[in-house]
Amino acid sequence: MSDQPAPEIELLRTAYTAFNARDLDAVLALMTPDVHWPRAFKGGFVHGPEEVRAYWVEQGSEISAHNEPVAFHLEDDGQVLVKVHQVVRDLSGAVLANEHVGHRYTIKDGLIQAMKICSLPSSGLGA
Repeated sequence: MSDQPAPEIELLRTAYTAFNARDLDAVLALMTPDVHWPRAFKGGFVHGPEEVRAYWVEQGSEISAHNEPVAFHLEDDGQVLVKVHQVVRDLSGAVLANEHVGHRYTIKDGLIQAMKICSLPSSGLGA
């Protein structure tokens, strides 16, 4: 067994790093043209990189979110569940949320096709 992480994990690590740096172009370049993304901050979903960009710009005008992946689990159906330490602050820096959340990704042809926010298993995912 290789010590190298799966390509899907490397893709997602790169995406989180770019998101946290607010390099939207770099994150969007890692998505399929038909990406399906949750509007966690507002509800519903957006479709396609430009709608994701517009959502993130809107979100950034109201809050600042930092998402640090702490564990990855390759699922039998090909999806990847990521345990994320998420800290959300208002624009003055006050913490609105500090919690662990689940992000479940669908990867297609080496790009992110979809993300869903989900519950973490009660047994948890290790670090």
